[in-house]
Amino acid sequence: MFRSQARLLRFRPENGMQVVVRGRITIYEDRGQLQISAEYIEPKGAGALQVAFEQLRVKLEGEGLFDSARKKPIPSLPGRIGIITSPQAAALRDILNILQRRHHSASVLIFPAQVQGESASQEVRAGIRYFNQAGNVDVIIVARGGGSAEDLAAFNDEELARAAADSRIPLISAVGHETDFTILDFVSDLRAPTPSAAAELVIRSRQRD
Repeated sequence: MFRSQARLLRFRPENGMQVVVRGRITIYEDRGQLQISAEYIEPKGAGALQVAFEQLRVKLEGEGLFDSARKKPIPSLPGRIGIITSPQAAALRDILNILQRRHHSASVLIFPAQVQGESASQEVRAGIRYFNQAGNVDVIIVARGGGSAEDLAAFNDEELARAAADSRIPLISAVGHETDFTILDFVSDLRAPTPSAAAELVIRSRQRD
């Protein structure tokens, strides 16, 4: 008998998957049953974060959330730009510096949110919801600098992906470095390889007019 009580399980166990389990074993001699109370489960040979990422990517792609046909164009005159990020983030300073030098006529609204840790995905979702309800920006940028897979895990959250897909306002994902990919990148209307690149992309949209 296998009964999982795993905490913070980051992936969906599937039949035939080899896993490493840490926990407590209890034997019921009268019934000849073995029970494992699992406190930790990790896919053997692959990290739980990567497995969870691939499972969610396949699921959302199958639902059409990554289709180019559903992506909204970035406005050519983004006079009001909403940025969701940590006020202390270097990513924010980079974006503001570029906008100040080259797109100083834009109005910038910042929604403060944690971009790492347990509350990060919820706070970023709240920012997307706020800007959509207020209708006070032309484009939304979700930004944070690079980091490990664990650091960027908040941007592989299913509820965050669906909030981004439901956004009526065009949304740019500017998370991590050029080689980092998150679920938010795939579902957003535009992926910027870095936060600085997001500012440059907005500027180019402005300058094409």
